Amino acid sequence: MTRVEPFFSASGADLLPQPSARSPWSPHMLHGRVLGGLAARAIEAEHLPDGMRPARITVDLFKSSGFVPLQVTTSAVRTGRRIRVVDALVTGPEGPVARATCVMLREGEQPTGGGGWARQPWDVSPPGDGPAHDGVTPLHMWWPEGGSPTGQRRAWMKEVCALVDDEPLTPFVRAVLAADLASPMTHWGESALAFINADYTLHLARLPEGEVIGFEGGGHLSADGIAAGHCVIYDAKGPIGHSNTTAVATPPLGS
Repeated sequence: MTRVEPFFSASGADLLPQPSARSPWSPHMLHGRVLGGLAARAIEAEHLPDGMRPARITVDLFKSSGFVPLQVTTSAVRTGRRIRVVDALVTGPEGPVARATCVMLREGEQPTGGGGWARQPWDVSPPGDGPAHDGVTPLHMWWPEGGSPTGQRRAWMKEVCALVDDEPLTPFVRAVLAADLASPMTHWGESALAFINADYTLHLARLPEGEVIGFEGGGHLSADGIAAGHCVIYDAKGPIGHSNTTAVATPPLGS
């Protein structure tokens, strides 16, 4: 598959945005998902011990960022035997633009009988290569049933560029980058996206395997210009977790 330039290049402690990091909302604004990716990258590199797994990350997108140098700092909030909580702050020249909190849990023996009720995996075959990528957009997304469904949305996506320089994407960073797409998957209306997400939370029962991430829309609720949405997240083997997003009404894309 054709790969485009990375979202960022590193220059010392600075992370320099590249054109591929552009948001669809504005040519002068970074896509929120790349800020979440930077936070996940730093958290994983600096705070993930052997035997622990990132189980939940919440990314707060409280200020848009332009194409300016960014830095990421992290701090441990709680370091225990079975649970670790870490904060990450993404900062630009004018101050913080995003924040993430990650909960890591220690792996252990699976209880007999598992847990409670579980949704049946969606009845869409694991993807092949999909249609040809255009070689320009920073992700490859396709709809198994052909075109964007008007009802419950289901889609597969694959990243086509790295986050920073030529670093391979780890499974965790890949999942966090993808999870932000729960917002358009659930909040897109009949003809346009009229909500911009303020945050997203990814819960992971396990990390994804392979390069492909799947989405199954779980529902959209909105009132008075505030929306909540939910997606089940998949890899080619089955469900891996949930992504939830809250969003605020904004003039629709393309208006």
